[in-house]
Amino acid sequence: MALYRKYRPASFAEVVGQEQVTRPLSVALDSGRINHAYLFSGPRGCGKTSSARILARSLNCVQGPTSTPCGVCPSCVSLAPGGPGNLDVTELDAASHRGVEDMRDLRDSAIFAPAESRYRVFIIDEAHMITREGFNALLKIVEEPPEHLIFIFATTEPEKVIGTIRSRTHHYPFRLLTPQAMRGLLERTVEAEGVHVDDSVYPLVIRAGGGSPRDSLSILDQLIAGTGPEGLTYEIALPLLGVTDLSLIDAAVDALAAGDRAAMFTTVDDVIEAGHDPRRFVEDLLERLRDLMVLQAVPEAFDLGLVDAPTDRAEILRQQAAAFTAAQLAHLAATTNDRIADMRGATSPRLLLEILCAHLLLPPAPVQAAGGVASAAVATASPTAAPAATPAPADGKVFERPSVRRAREAAEKAAQQQTTKEPATPKAPEPTPEPKPVPTPPPAPATPKQPEPGPAPAPAAPAASVDPVEMIRSRWSEIRQLVSGRNKIAGIMLAEARVLGLREDTLTLGHNTGALAERLNAEMNNRDIAAVVSEEAGRSLKVHCVIGTDPAAAGFAAPQPRQEVWNPQQPATPPATPPAKPAPVATSEPTPPPAPVSEPAPTPTWGQPRPIGGQATPTPAPTPPQAPAPAAAPEPAPAPTWGQPRALGGEPAPAPAPTPPPVPEPAREEPQPQPRPWEAVAERAASPSFGDGIPLPPEPDDEDIEPAPPVESAPEPAPQAPPVSSRREEEEMMVEAAQEPGTFDRRDATTIAVELLEQELGARRL
Repeated sequence: MALYRKYRPASFAEVVGQEQVTRPLSVALDSGRINHAYLFSGPRGCGKTSSARILARSLNCVQGPTSTPCGVCPSCVSLAPGGPGNLDVTELDAASHRGVEDMRDLRDSAIFAPAESRYRVFIIDEAHMITREGFNALLKIVEEPPEHLIFIFATTEPEKVIGTIRSRTHHYPFRLLTPQAMRGLLERTVEAEGVHVDDSVYPLVIRAGGGSPRDSLSILDQLIAGTGPEGLTYEIALPLLGVTDLSLIDAAVDALAAGDRAAMFTTVDDVIEAGHDPRRFVEDLLERLRDLMVLQAVPEAFDLGLVDAPTDRAEILRQQAAAFTAAQLAHLAATTNDRIADMRGATSPRLLLEILCAHLLLPPAPVQAAGGVASAAVATASPTAAPAATPAPADGKVFERPSVRRAREAAEKAAQQQTTKEPATPKAPEPTPEPKPVPTPPPAPATPKQPEPGPAPAPAAPAASVDPVEMIRSRWSEIRQLVSGRNKIAGIMLAEARVLGLREDTLTLGHNTGALAERLNAEMNNRDIAAVVSEEAGRSLKVHCVIGTDPAAAGFAAPQPRQEVWNPQQPATPPATPPAKPAPVATSEPTPPPAPVSEPAPTPTWGQPRPIGGQATPTPAPTPPQAPAPAAAPEPAPAPTWGQPRALGGEPAPAPAPTPPPVPEPAREEPQPQPRPWEAVAERAASPSFGDGIPLPPEPDDEDIEPAPPVESAPEPAPQAPPVSSRREEEEMMVEAAQEPGTFDRRDATTIAVELLEQELGARRL
C-alpha cells in the first residue's frame, strides 16, 4: 500500500500542519454546533478529502458527534483509513459527475433517511468542476436540507463554486505544510517503516514535494522502494530526483566568487557532460544563492530553520556567503531569476546557460554601487551635474525600459537642439555691442539696448509654455493619423471628435455621437489615443470623450476664433493691388454709378453672388475692358455686351434689339477678342438660359429692320432699368429662400457616402 494511503490520519489530532482547520472543527463537534454544509479548499494533496472523512467519522461515531472518534464502533471501523465504508457516507468525484442529471440523482437520493448512522454525509470532491446548471439543481436541497443530511465540498478553486452555494457553507481553508512540519511527518513515517534515511535526503524530498504531504510521501515511497539494506543515502536520492550534484553547484559558486571565467565555463561543460538538465542546474544554483543570501543576513539561519540545506554543510555555506557582499548576492540572485524563464523550451539550453554565466561574471563594481554607476553616467553626460547626481545613489536604477529610454533620448535631443539654437541667436547681437563701445559718450544709452538682443533665449519660455490644448487643436489631423497608425478603428472614430479642453491631466474630447464617444472611452481604443496625445504633448495625459462638441457645455472656455478665414466684407488690404485697375474706369465716365462700386469688383468671379444683393455692381465692373475699344459710339456698346441678356428679361426687350444692329455689330465684334479669359464662360453660358429663363435673341444680321434710326439708339442706355427690377426680383426670391426654415441632415458621413455611390454609380448596398 502506498505510504500516503497507509499513513492517512484517522482523527483531527493526527492531521499535520492544519491547525487553523482542525482546532475550530474539533470545538464545533464537541459543542454540538453542526452545520449542514462545509467547504474545504486548498492546494492539492494537503488533506482536504482526509479531513472530510474524519469529519464524517466524527459525526457518526456512537459516542459522537465528537472530535475523538472511538475507533471501535461499526461506523468508526467502516470509515477508518483503509476501511470498507458504509452506505450513509457517499464520496462523489465531481470531475466525472458534474452535470445537471448527476446532481438531480444526488438530490433525489439525499432525501432518504440514513440506514444505520446518525447522518447521511455526501463528500463531493473537486466541487469546482460542477457546472452552473448542476449547482442550480443542487441549490434547493443545500439551502433547506433535511435534518439528517450534511454536505462536504472539497475543491482547489473555491472561487468557481457559485456564490449561492458558497454562502451557505462553513468555509475552512487548508494550506501547504511548512518545511519543519513536513520534515516531522517524513521522519515519523520513516521510523514507522523501519528504514534508514540520511539527513541530507530530507531537504531534497521536501523541496521536491513542494509542501504537499501526499506528494512528499509519494516521493519518499519511491526512494525507499529502490534502497537496499544500507538505507536511503544522498547519492541514491540525488539522481532519482534529478537534482544537480552539490559539487557542481559548489564549483559554480566558487567561480563566481573568484571571478574565474575559465572555471565557470568548465563547470557548465561538466553539467552538460553529466547529463543534467541546464534549467534544473539554474534552479538549483538560484536556490543556493538564496541560501547564501539568507545566511549572510541571518547568521543563525540554520538554527531558525530558514535554510533547508543539510546541517553538515553549514560551515561550507557560511564560507561561501562570506566570499560575497550583500549587493553581489542580490544582483546574482536577481539576474538568475530574471533569466530562468528563458531556459524553458529553449532550442539551445547550453547556449542560454553560457549567456547567463557571462552575465553573472560581469565586473562586480556596478553591482556594489549601482547608484554610483548611474551618477557616473550622468557625470559623463553633463559634468556640471555630477556633484548634484552623486549624493543620490539610492535609486540604483541601471536598467531602463525601452519606452522610457526612447522618451528620455527624445527629450535630451530636443533640449540639445534648443540649446544649440539659443546661443546662436545671442551670438549675432554680441558682435554689435563690441563696435558700439567705440563712441564712448553714447554707450550709456546704448548698453541698455544690449539686453534686448540678449533676451533672445526668452522665446524659449513661451515655446515651452505653449498651451497643450491649442497645440493639440492645431495638430489634430496629424494626431488622428498617428492614432490610425496604432489603431485604425480609433482613428476613424476620431474623425468627428473635437478637442474641448484640458482639466488637470485629462484631455476632454467631444463627439456628436454617443455610441462613438463610449467606444472611444473603451480601454482598447482609449489606450492608443492617450499614448499618442501624451507623446505629442510631452507629458502624460489621459483622454476622456464626452457627448457634444460645445466647450462651454463641458466647462471649458471657447477657443479663440482664427482670423485667417477669408471675409469678403473686409477687403482692407486687397484694394492695395486693384487700384491699378480702376484707372480705365475713369474713362467710362458715362456710367457714374458703377465707379464707386468698382472697388469690390476685383473679385467678380468669387464675390459676384454677394454683390448682386447691392445695386447691380458687378455689371459695371466688366464694362471697363470694353470701353476703350469703341471710339465713335462707346456708350451704347458696353450696355449690349453685358447688359443685353438682362434687357431681354424685360418687356421693352424687342425694341432695343432692332435699333442697334448697325452700330453694335462692330462694337460687339471688336471687344470680344479682348476678354479672352471669359470666352470659356461665354461658351458655357451659350446653352443655358439667363436670369429670367429667356434664350439669347437671333443675330442682328437676321433682322430686316436695318434702316432703323440709329440716332434714337443714343437714349438706349435707359433700358437698363428692367435688369435692375429683374435682379431685385431675384434678390427677393433669394431672401425668401434664405428665410425658409432649413432642415438638418443628421446622417453620418458613411451613410451619405454610401447613398452617393448608389445614386452616381448605380451600386447596391451589400
